[in-house]
Amino acid sequence: MNVTVLTGLEKEGEACDPVVGQIAEALQENDHQVSVLAVHQDVREIIDGLQEQKPDLVFNLLETFGGNTAGDVAVAGLLDLLGVRYTGGGPGELYLRQDKGLAKKVFAFESILYPHFAVFSQNSDFETGGNLRMPLFVKPLTADASIGIDNGSLVRDSTALMKRVLEIHEKVNDSALVEEYIEGRELYVGVLGNREPVAFPPVEVDFSGLPEGAPQILGTEAKWQPESAEFKGTKSILPELPDELRAKLQKTALDAARAVRMRDYGRVDLRLTDTGDIYVIEVNANCYLEKDSELAMAAKASGLDFPQLVQKIVDLAVERQPN
Repeated sequence: MNVTVLTGLEKEGEACDPVVGQIAEALQENDHQVSVLAVHQDVREIIDGLQEQKPDLVFNLLETFGGNTAGDVAVAGLLDLLGVRYTGGGPGELYLRQDKGLAKKVFAFESILYPHFAVFSQNSDFETGGNLRMPLFVKPLTADASIGIDNGSLVRDSTALMKRVLEIHEKVNDSALVEEYIEGRELYVGVLGNREPVAFPPVEVDFSGLPEGAPQILGTEAKWQPESAEFKGTKSILPELPDELRAKLQKTALDAARAVRMRDYGRVDLRLTDTGDIYVIEVNANCYLEKDSELAMAAKASGLDFPQLVQKIVDLAVERQPN
C-alpha cells in the first residue's frame, strides 16, 4: 500500500522523532510505499499533504499539534472528516487517553481498580482532597511522556500538594491530577487488536538502580535524560511471573483497554501491590512505538519482531476501515 507516516513537530523545521524513521523502515520492509508528512500548526499543510500523497493508509504518530497537547484529538477528527484511513485511536479514544480523570470514572463504572483521585482545575476553585490519603502523586491531567513528573511529584503534606498543583498550572499549563500513591511494582502490558485483542507479556520497570530513598517513579529524567541518575537507575525488564499472576495482569489490561475503547494497539500501565491488588494507572492509546519501547519489547517476547508488529497494526487498521 501507499502509506503516509503522519507526525507532529514541536517547532517548525525541527527534525522528526527517530521513531518516524523506524516506522518508515519497517513499513518498507513489508513492501509498502512510504512517505512522511511532518506538520506543526498549519491545518492546510495536513490537507494539502494528504491530497498530494494520496495514501491508502495514514500511520498516525502525531501526538501534539501547534504546541497543543490535545492537538492529536483534533487531527484524528480531521482525518475522519477527510475520509482517510488511519492507525490507532479516533478523537474519542484519544480524548479519553488524555483526560486521565475522566478515564478513571470509566474504570469506576466497569469496576476496575484505580487510585482514588481528585482533579484541581486551572479555571475553578480547588477541589477538596476528600478522603485522599497521603502520600499523593501529582501530575498533569492531560500531558503524557512524563511531562511535569519528577521526584517532587510525590508529596506527603498539604503544603507540598498545593505548591505542586500550582507548578503544574503555571509551568505545564494543565489541570493537576492528584491521586493516592500506590506502593508496589510498576508493570506495563501491551495490548494489540480490536474485536479479539491480545495482551502481551508484562514488562516491569526495575527501579533497583535508583539512589537509596529515591521515589520509585518514572519521571522526565528517567525517560529522557540519559546522563541523569534516574535514567541510569531504571530499566525495563521481562520479569519471571507465576502463570496465574501473569494472566491476572493481562486480563486487567484487556479490561481497561476495552473500557476506554482503545483501537489497534496501546499500553496499559499498572501497579501491583504486595497484597496482590492490581491498580490501573492509565491507558496509553497510540503509545510510543519506538523499536526499543516496552510495547516492542513485549511483542518480541510474543514472537513478533518490530516489522511484524508494525504490519499487524496496519492490518488491524485496514480491517477496521475496509473501504
